[in-house]
Amino acid sequence: MNKLVRITGKDLVAVALQPLTAGETIDYGSGQVTLVSDIPMGHKVALRDIHRGEPVIKYGYPIGEAIQEIRKGEHVHTHNLHTLLSGAKEYEYRPTHPHQEAKLPVTFNGYPRKAGRPGIRNELWILPTVGCVNDVAQALARKAQALVGAGVEGVYAFPHPYGCSQLGDDQDNTRKVLAALATHPNAGGVLLLGLGCENSGIDQIKPYMGNFDESRVRFLIAQQVEDEVEEGFKLLTELADHMRRDVRVPCGADQLVVGLKCGGSDGLSGITANPTIGVFSDLLTAMGGSTILTEVPEMFGAETILMGRCESEALFEKTVHLINDFKGYFESYHMPVYENPSPGNKAGGITTLEDKALGCTQKSGSSPVKGVLAYAEPVQNAGLNLLSAPGNDLVASTALAVSGAQLVLFSTRRGTPFGCPVPTVKIASNSPLAQKKKNWIDFDAGRLLSGMTLEELGQELLQYVLAVAGGKHARNEENGFHDLAIFKQGVTL
Repeated sequence: MNKLVRITGKDLVAVALQPLTAGETIDYGSGQVTLVSDIPMGHKVALRDIHRGEPVIKYGYPIGEAIQEIRKGEHVHTHNLHTLLSGAKEYEYRPTHPHQEAKLPVTFNGYPRKAGRPGIRNELWILPTVGCVNDVAQALARKAQALVGAGVEGVYAFPHPYGCSQLGDDQDNTRKVLAALATHPNAGGVLLLGLGCENSGIDQIKPYMGNFDESRVRFLIAQQVEDEVEEGFKLLTELADHMRRDVRVPCGADQLVVGLKCGGSDGLSGITANPTIGVFSDLLTAMGGSTILTEVPEMFGAETILMGRCESEALFEKTVHLINDFKGYFESYHMPVYENPSPGNKAGGITTLEDKALGCTQKSGSSPVKGVLAYAEPVQNAGLNLLSAPGNDLVASTALAVSGAQLVLFSTRRGTPFGCPVPTVKIASNSPLAQKKKNWIDFDAGRLLSGMTLEELGQELLQYVLAVAGGKHARNEENGFHDLAIFKQGVTL
């Protein structure tokens, strides 16, 4: 097994694939380096002397600037490297014209829906319109577990603290999120549960739901009935009876929408897990399917790569606004734009936001950008889409589901148990995590370091996704973990 990897021939640093000790002399493919300091796994080592003020190259791009002289063989991290990023920028459209050969879609067994794409689950969802009825929704979910089976694959409530005391775009986004989930293909039945006096009640949310299948949605206003749990259970029973007619049938992979997310990343994430997801993304989009890349603050530093892959100048302009508008969001709250990476990222070897972003965007593969989405905007274009949402794991994963993802791929170095409203497949960047946390991790991309190729892993991941789409449970589903987090962007009255 190699001990170091130099990602591109331009790089001035290599990444340790295991803990390394000062004094070791190590081959890295095109040369040798003798370590002058210990290098933790996932961290960087200088392959030549790097002068103060010189850009440090990784992934073929600058990840920051040396703030002191760095010797060949020395550990390169926060003590001797800092970001080169600053505020909003002007960009020029320089298309790279990525080409993609079309492939015939393979199939999975899903649930056809009258409106839109097929579902990969047939679940009964309870959506409170306002936080005041969260406990009622959860009480109903507990009682309705008796309905699971014979076509009903699960009953879940999605509590949240919003739906009232909101204004403007903040309130509008809450309505869009709830409407999108009420019409999500993974929900074979939905009970939209309101209180009756909230700002974003049922009457306000309905117009956002479009031409929905009325046989699959029920509405209940708690203040208008004597016993909301009794009435709610009756409505859930009606929905469950209707769902029992549903059966899985072969559906084309061109009908899949898959969200791409990472969290708890390290220096290996951009070498193993994220490129594996990138190969998968290219395979799926070549079949006419769709993928969605989000976490806009973690695109800062790699945005020009994505901009160059935009298939039109209009999409390029939308991407410029995606990036600069999110920087403006930070600045409007007088917060630092580049308060990233996290302490866990740094412990794992990620030094600057450029370092993190260049690794993060590996999930997008190499295919053209076909769409750029506002928060809570649904996917319209097949292919790779960019979505406006923050980096927070649950907020971003929820946003992916809201925009139409039937499942989310989530790469991680440190591991996490959570699940968003749709199956949330965890992909480990390293095999020790996959072996230690088998109750969290679905797929081991660390096998790249022990002989498998990216192409093999990407093909295997495609088959795994098709299995999950066909009914195989992700770990978060086996654990019963499903959560909802709406992006809060305004004042609370």
